[in-house]
Amino acid sequence: MSRTAAVVPLAAAAAALVLLCGWTAAGRAGRPEPVEAAEGRILVPVTESATAAFFTLRNPGDVPDELTGASWEPGGAVALKQHLHRGAAGSWAPAASLAVPARGELRMSPEGADLLIPRPPALTPGQWVAFTLHFRHSPDLTVRALAVVPAGNWAGVPHDH
Repeated sequence: MSRTAAVVPLAAAAAALVLLCGWTAAGRAGRPEPVEAAEGRILVPVTESATAAFFTLRNPGDVPDELTGASWEPGGAVALKQHLHRGAAGSWAPAASLAVPARGELRMSPEGADLLIPRPPALTPGQWVAFTLHFRHSPDLTVRALAVVPAGNWAGVPHDH
């Protein structure tokens, strides 16, 4: 191999190393950023047994994060819940954490993941409730959820004719 042929790959490797060092020194390589959340929804309980809250969490950083827990304004238990789909049937299971992917989002829904609230106090449609979300890497985040009536359950809800 000629000397010139050996210099080209060496120069390319050195240039790549310099660029990576600069990227890292600028704080952009693998940089975590706090998770963000839009206002959520909490279902007005149909029974006294449980209800659910839903948020969309966005992770603008380069490092994955996890929702590890939550608390809410009225107090009481809040659990992370993941729906399990098995063909036409499904069930749910408690989750120790819910993944919020790097440069991605976690959209909670009745068919995916949500916050399970056993034995909630009475909520009225239009009421705002504060939640504090706890993450593995991001700081705690306080966000509001609007109490809404579950789809298909309008009994007892005032409406205009």
